[in-house]
Amino acid sequence: MRLLTLTLALLIAALQYPLWLGKGSWLKAWEVDQELAKQNDENARLKARNASLDAEVKDLKTGYEAIEERARSELGMVKQDEIFFQVLEEPKPATTAAKPPAKSN
Repeated sequence: MRLLTLTLALLIAALQYPLWLGKGSWLKAWEVDQELAKQNDENARLKARNASLDAEVKDLKTGYEAIEERARSELGMVKQDEIFFQVLEEPKPATTAAKPPAKSN
């Protein structure tokens, strides 16, 4: 009877192996699910970036305001008869931590 119980226990363990550790196991399914979640997040981020770029392209094709804005900010261009003022701020001196006075002996 003991041999039959041991044989059945080993048979059950052998049948459970593919479920837990084999090619299509729960662990592999969990890992694939985690990768899928990461990829979905990345896809959502890229879709938002693509929508932003698409809107910018449409704006550049149809409106002159975006072109003018880029010319001003990136190329430093000004309109004819326009006066450009550049305001520079004074650099702030770097603050240093106060050192404790040295002890004299």
